[in-house]
Amino acid sequence: MQTQPTATFWQFDTNYWFQKLGSSHKGLSQIDVNKILAQTNHYKKKKSIFIKEGFLFISQFKSPLMLLLIGAVILSAFLGDTSDVFIILFIVLSTGLLSFFQERNAGRIVEKLQSIIALKSKVIREGIEKEIISSEIVSGDILLLKAGDMLPADCLIIESNELHANEASLTGESYPTAKAAGILVENTELVKRTNCLWEGTNIVSGSAKVLVINTGNETIFGNIAKSAATVVETTFEKGIKDFGFFLMKITLVLSLFILVVNLLNHKSVIESALFALALAVGMAPELLPAITTIAMSAGAKRMLSKKVIVKKLASIQNLGEINLLCTDKTGTITEGSIKVAGTVDGLGIESEFVKELAYWNANFETGYANPIDDALKQLALVTKIKPTKFGEIPYDFIRKRLSITVSTNEDKILITKGAFAQIISICSFIRLGNGDIENIESHQAAIEKKFEQFGIDGLRAIGVCYKKIIANSITKEDETNMIFGGFILLEDPIKEGIDQTIEELLKLQVHLKIISGDNKNVAKSIALKIGIKNPVVMTGQEIFNVSPEALKHLVRKVHIFAEVEPQQKEHIIQALRKTYSVGYMGDGINDVSAISAADVGISVENAVDVAREAADFVLMQKDLMVIIDGIKEGRKTFANTLKYIFINTGSTFGNMFSVAIASLILPFLPMLPKQILLMNFITSFPYLTIASDNVDQEQLDKPGKWNLKSIRTFMVIFGIHSSVFDVITFLTLYYVLKVKESDFRTGWFVESILTELFILFIIRTHKNFFKSKPGKYLFILSIIGLIVTLSLPYMPFAGQVGLSPLPLLNLGIMITIVLAYIITADLLKVWFFKTYRSR
Repeated sequence: MQTQPTATFWQFDTNYWFQKLGSSHKGLSQIDVNKILAQTNHYKKKKSIFIKEGFLFISQFKSPLMLLLIGAVILSAFLGDTSDVFIILFIVLSTGLLSFFQERNAGRIVEKLQSIIALKSKVIREGIEKEIISSEIVSGDILLLKAGDMLPADCLIIESNELHANEASLTGESYPTAKAAGILVENTELVKRTNCLWEGTNIVSGSAKVLVINTGNETIFGNIAKSAATVVETTFEKGIKDFGFFLMKITLVLSLFILVVNLLNHKSVIESALFALALAVGMAPELLPAITTIAMSAGAKRMLSKKVIVKKLASIQNLGEINLLCTDKTGTITEGSIKVAGTVDGLGIESEFVKELAYWNANFETGYANPIDDALKQLALVTKIKPTKFGEIPYDFIRKRLSITVSTNEDKILITKGAFAQIISICSFIRLGNGDIENIESHQAAIEKKFEQFGIDGLRAIGVCYKKIIANSITKEDETNMIFGGFILLEDPIKEGIDQTIEELLKLQVHLKIISGDNKNVAKSIALKIGIKNPVVMTGQEIFNVSPEALKHLVRKVHIFAEVEPQQKEHIIQALRKTYSVGYMGDGINDVSAISAADVGISVENAVDVAREAADFVLMQKDLMVIIDGIKEGRKTFANTLKYIFINTGSTFGNMFSVAIASLILPFLPMLPKQILLMNFITSFPYLTIASDNVDQEQLDKPGKWNLKSIRTFMVIFGIHSSVFDVITFLTLYYVLKVKESDFRTGWFVESILTELFILFIIRTHKNFFKSKPGKYLFILSIIGLIVTLSLPYMPFAGQVGLSPLPLLNLGIMITIVLAYIITADLLKVWFFKTYRSR
């Protein structure tokens, strides 16, 4: 039976915790794990789903306007107006349920996407290594960690090798912290607890075996998240929120004005209050949260079919907005399948000895998997010597090299490979092709010239060096006075069709910049191969030498950033964001800060944990064409969300003005509260299908930009246009046809719904509406809404909702007014989008 760990677990050794947690060096048994999971996760999961869906349902009715309307309905019930109460409640509940089911389905799509890219961890259970979903880790588990892994729990280190962790998310320390097994005093401060690893941090370099102590809410990260959860708003989310508040204020002001006018005209207090509230509910953008959620989840589902996993749903809008994509070259510009083009000595002569050094270094490396070592492991050796490994100094992004110590029958050898500059800097000697060892100084110029030529030829060259040692263990300090063995030459062919892919990006008005750690000659060679004429290359050293203000202007002209340090990637992205909306794609530890800094962070399925965790999108295939599909889907989602906003501001806002005018000139309410809600209910069905509507190619070819000023302008122009036709309807019904109250309300009810249904087809495209094909469901539900609207006045229960059969003359006039509205609205729409598209 497990004992609940104390908060100060770092003061005890691992044997103490093995006993307390019922674990051992072989890990927990699966039976014990199942018992723990059954007691915690399963019950919590069921409970959380029930509570979550309950809150989602209640949230459909939590807006102040809806609560006021429900309160007014209850008041009406006390006053005996039960028929109206039941009709209005039915409409309110039906609308709420419709939104609830749509949002619940959208939420389930998101959960499915999250499960696809759930973090996984390597554990030891019953002495066997296995990979499991990180959420299934329990106290007492043994974890095996390597560079790039995210910590899923608070842990105590059992053993480690050159282990460094990034704890900036908890401690604020920007530099990685060295970690090792040990025992610390109880009051050791967080930043000095070097024998612990914390949930939410990540391994930068080295490897470790650790014991899980605390999970879930018991971890430091869990406690912070529970007490101070924060949600970072995207640009689009902030725009939607600002728009919602803006429209809500105007709606409330006009509703109060209409209420006061009706009361001054001595109309029924209850009827006037219900009318004003129903009008506010009907005209307010109450479907906006549902529309945006449904549109984004539908976009996420489509993107999944195109091998793009959406991690953060709200970021879909941002993906459609980007006009600059930054990426490394491996796997995007190139094939991503690194091949060894040769192993040569320092003077460029093919060397079997260098091949052996490279193979042994790669074969015995135990850090995170990388394509260079995978390629080197495929080398065929002539020698039959089978050395054994006895030490390792893992690769890190400061040293930029990896050291392995091996023992042969004769010697102990330290073998180091890495970036050429970092290898040559620790070498005092050089091994020539005939086996002679000479001082490196006399050959330095020839070696560097050879390295430069490799880059010009498009080959990536990394260095390998060695020396004999006596000791049985090594540290970083041993990487001195090495013998330069030679170069490992690598090639990664340019992807077939990459020039067409880049052309496709440009058609979408998205520019491409490459950020690479490779030397400038290799970068320039690649730029020429992909069709960039006179490529501008900027090196990491040049970035160091310019001010942030100067960098902001320089980066716009650069095609490729080469020889870039990991921390410089973030600076480049921040400088580019001054001019562009930036997407960054990366898959390594050194890409994490840039992924986080970009407007849109993109990673790939086989990336290190910390890179996938930082990203907004995860590609199931590292391919620029996949991103192009994602950008199109992002723009489609943005366009469809904006359609609802324009429709809501145009037609419905115009109706508010119309009702305000009608309240001044009519001796009765122009429409009953239940009729307004019924009108809102009928139009809700086709409106909710906007998420799946077709989008014109013209709207996909240009980044979507949130522009509240443009929306306000649209609202005024189309609001006035809608009001003009509503006033024409009022005057025709009241002064020309001289109809009674019921016929007036029926006429305006039919005209209002028809204009709201048709404006959907008009505003959904920037072209003439008959030149653009609408989505199937939008078309079908709009036709159903049209038939229902025209049929309602003739139904047996029409009197219950205050409607009466319209004479053919009246119906014909209403349809004529609607036709005139359609023609003028379409012409006005084309003019508006031509005029304001570029603003």
